[in-house]
Amino acid sequence: MSMDNYPQSKEIIEKLRRKMQELSTVTVLFHQKIAQNLGLNPTDHKCLDLIMKNDYMTAGELAQVTGLTTGAITGVIDRLEAKELVKREKDPNDRRKIVVVANKEKALNEVSPFFTSLGTAMNELYNQYSEKELHTILDFITKSVEIVEGEVDK
Repeated sequence: MSMDNYPQSKEIIEKLRRKMQELSTVTVLFHQKIAQNLGLNPTDHKCLDLIMKNDYMTAGELAQVTGLTTGAITGVIDRLEAKELVKREKDPNDRRKIVVVANKEKALNEVSPFFTSLGTAMNELYNQYSEKELHTILDFITKSVEIVEGEVDK
């Protein structure tokens, strides 16, 4: 899609920028509150999310993805392990390596309740849009994630 096909007013672009900033801030604060309720810090909470999405990760992989030092990641893993949310195991592909594996059942039992009302509210929001509009929203969010990921890599 060429931007030439869609002339936008400066006003709507500025409103969108402000709302995207607001969404970013409220999302960080939401995850801060969840982490606090779990007795974690936000970095620990998001590292747990990464481990769960990947089934398992090495400390080095986690450090690379987050940009944290391996020393900081060791602290994260220690805190998550103390809460029994993860455990260290031998890598199934290379027994010389250690991987961090999520205790998914415990993690889901502890984390999921914080997302129940949000999930319900978001489903109600999704249902306010047509299939075509949802595809446009999905395209926008997908491209936004790619842009932010690119900025993280810089």
